[in-house]
Amino acid sequence: MADEDFNLTDLHAERSDGDGMSDDFAPPEIPDKPRSAADLEAVYDIPVQVSAVLGKAHMQVNQLLKLGRGAVVELDRKVGEAIDIYVNNRLVARGEVVVVEDRLGVTMTEIIKSDRN
Repeated sequence: MADEDFNLTDLHAERSDGDGMSDDFAPPEIPDKPRSAADLEAVYDIPVQVSAVLGKAHMQVNQLLKLGRGAVVELDRKVGEAIDIYVNNRLVARGEVVVVEDRLGVTMTEIIKSDRN
């Protein structure tokens, strides 16, 4: 190394404008909310995975291996209880199962607001 003493604290003090943050590493400004639907056009074509979870069950591997055609696995939900709706593995809503023509569907009854830090 060179004969000069190098100190990270001195380097940070030289690059900082006094608020403790370096100008080179300042986060970009992000608007609070989109102002119109046109502001969201960039994300319209991004694919997401949507999952509707009717319920869950926990069992041991030996119990799983004993399951066969016609076996019933008891879930942790009751009939008529809301199901969980996940988008990209994040809980976003609760809803109910509906039948649309000859397919199953989900109608959202409650939107889950997450606390994002």
